[in-house]
Amino acid sequence: QVHLVESGGGLVQAGGSLRLSCAASGRTFSSYFMGWFRQAPGKEREFVAAISRSGGTTYYRDSVKGRFSISRENAENTVYLQMNSLKPEDTAVYYCAAGDRIPTVSTYSGDFNYWGQGTQVTVSS
Repeated sequence: QVHLVESGGGLVQAGGSLRLSCAASGRTFSSYFMGWFRQAPGKEREFVAAISRSGGTTYYRDSVKGRFSISRENAENTVYLQMNSLKPEDTAVYYCAAGDRIPTVSTYSGDFNYWGQGTQVTVSS
């Protein structure tokens, strides 16, 4: 089992940047592929980015490609989401997630079996 705690959210103007962090504790961090999801008010949770156990493979939703970057430091049990050129439509609660149900990496929320509590990101226009 793994416990996830996100940090780094906040209020930023459009065009600004934030870096989210997700600290993991419990079982060996490198056993999990990791992901970031987000949920805006009145909307369903959606995939944002994912990274493989080694960090060698990453995936992004189309709307954040070229602006967001996911990375991980297995020695520090931490995954990051660097968010640049933020837009008001990026406003949401961002969740960190970990999965070990499949041997590769997934972008499907159902493949992630551990979730953090979320951190609010608000982008003002």
